[in-house]
Amino acid sequence: MRAMTQTNLQSAFGGESQAHMRYLYWGNVAEKEGFKNVARLFEATAEAERVHAHLHFKAMKDISGDFAVTSGAGFGDHGTSKNLEAAAGGERFEFTEMYPSYILVAEEQGEKAAVSAMKFAIEAEKVHEKLFLKAKEAVDAGKDLDADKIYLCPFCGFISLTGEEDKCPICGADKSKFVEF
Repeated sequence: MRAMTQTNLQSAFGGESQAHMRYLYWGNVAEKEGFKNVARLFEATAEAERVHAHLHFKAMKDISGDFAVTSGAGFGDHGTSKNLEAAAGGERFEFTEMYPSYILVAEEQGEKAAVSAMKFAIEAEKVHEKLFLKAKEAVDAGKDLDADKIYLCPFCGFISLTGEEDKCPICGADKSKFVEF
């Protein structure tokens, strides 16, 4: 694997890992504030970020050794509405700035596994941003997110509030494989 793609994958792995932990934390905050469905959305999205981290890690399967990893990460807890706003902003950064530039480098360097992992992530992050903004709108109106069930594709990180898809619109996995939250 070429150095620049490796560094980008390591950074993406670090960022997705941190998002995983941050969303679990913010889910606990939402639960304590009485937003049980928002808490489940944070939990499902945390799992989606773990999926992305695993895809990036797998793309680096031939790498060994210890490396310092620089990645962007939001910090703080300012209540569920602000946490949702921060989460949406982080997702937006990933699909508008981070992953597009990482993909260009990986394509130039012929790193097909890295490109595939990042393309799954970029499409899932678009969905995550929309769901976080929808949840924020509900919270700002004093309501919980309207979601009886939340479904996650465990292969690419796609999330659905309806489960009406027959197949994952990102990776094509059958909906029978979706994980329910």
